[in-house]
Amino acid sequence: MKLNVLFINDVHGYLAPHPELFYDETGEIIETVGGYAHIAGLVEAIRDENPNTLFFDGGDTLHGTKPLVDSKGEVIIPILNSINPDAVVGHWDFGYGPERLKALAKQLRFPILGCNVYKENGTNFLRPTMMYEKEGIKIGVIGICAMIIDKVMPERMGQGLKFTSGIHEVPLHIKNLKAQGANVVVLLSHNGFPQDVALLEHVKGIDICLSAHTHNRIYKPIEINGARIVQCGCHGAFLGKLTLEIDRNSIKNFDYKLIKINSALPKSETTERLVEKVLKPYQDITKFVLGYTDTILHRYSTLNSTMDNFLLKAIAHATKTEIAFSNGWRFGAPIGVGAITENDLYNITPMNPPVSTVELTGAEIKQMLEENLERTFCKDPFGQMGGYVKRVLGLQINMRIENPNGHRIQEIYYKDSHLKYERIYKVSFVTSQGVPNKYGKNRREHDQRAVVVMKEYLKNNPVFTPDKIQSFRLV
Repeated sequence: MKLNVLFINDVHGYLAPHPELFYDETGEIIETVGGYAHIAGLVEAIRDENPNTLFFDGGDTLHGTKPLVDSKGEVIIPILNSINPDAVVGHWDFGYGPERLKALAKQLRFPILGCNVYKENGTNFLRPTMMYEKEGIKIGVIGICAMIIDKVMPERMGQGLKFTSGIHEVPLHIKNLKAQGANVVVLLSHNGFPQDVALLEHVKGIDICLSAHTHNRIYKPIEINGARIVQCGCHGAFLGKLTLEIDRNSIKNFDYKLIKINSALPKSETTERLVEKVLKPYQDITKFVLGYTDTILHRYSTLNSTMDNFLLKAIAHATKTEIAFSNGWRFGAPIGVGAITENDLYNITPMNPPVSTVELTGAEIKQMLEENLERTFCKDPFGQMGGYVKRVLGLQINMRIENPNGHRIQEIYYKDSHLKYERIYKVSFVTSQGVPNKYGKNRREHDQRAVVVMKEYLKNNPVFTPDKIQSFRLV
């Protein structure tokens, strides 16, 4: 028997085809890919060819673009139900709060899984596992939501919940699923590729790990302790297709393809109509040009980001500060050379947070950056708790990535001189992920929000060019 296991992850609310970053011999290029109509069309074609097909979504599904944020996830429900995945897990899906996630889950035709999410009384908030059967073959699925939700994400996301790594729960669920007759065990995880590798190194009995969160494009499955692990980029640009040959209740062969979702693929007319209905009220902001960029703006680099350089210059301009911080978010479709629309600005910050200022000592700035570098590069994967490195404007940081916690930063320059640790600096930022609440004094939330200040910045700087000097430099 041949079993197909299909997978998407980290779509982040990108309902329609959109720009995505790729590479050729010239460097960075932009292609138009993705869109649920083409994802649905491909899934339908594969299901028609082989009914022994399961389809999973790795989460970051209900949040990430303006239509989804405006409706608190509501508008994507009919689209997801039209495609009908077999299960999903979550991260930013908790962005509207746990109770809202529960309300949305009731409208879905498929379960949200999470064996590592607990209520205050110690009971499971979500269903931990599912069992599926195809031609007598039983496939057990264990879900893991992002362990970082109650640790580094905005407080409302994990209100009243506790999130674990799953490393203690997974072996118990493997045992239970196999006791129920599971021939294949799948781990559907939003912890991230490094964390999933670490878990698989310690836990036996997983056949397939569908990994998410870190936006890796894995073109060939990586084998860890008998498990095959895959991850499919982000924004719905790819779909992973695993084909398992199962004979006498055991897996005899694996085949895998990472399929780019482009216009050459079949399209579901039903799903396309649902997408068009959601996007119709937002057509104006996709066409309204506010300015231009002479460089591709994106967030696909671990240390520095041209897209966040634009965001930080805008908030610094609005607050008349020279130093600015934002989180190292991974989500956000790139902006190609040319026009910048209002919709692009919402893709940069779909939650449209207020701009804030705070006074930090130089010592606090260094401590905050060292903390962020440890959360990004911790040698223990379960200590890695965030996206990319914090985005910074106005400072140049020379660092050694291989150094131990607290000692990675060699120098911090501000205006061509070393940052003075005893001096107080007024800085601007967006969200508590930009500057955590435990740092600084005289924290003030301004009236203007991120999208407005980016609009104002483009009025004064209609053609944006990113800074040539990057904030973080490896030495």
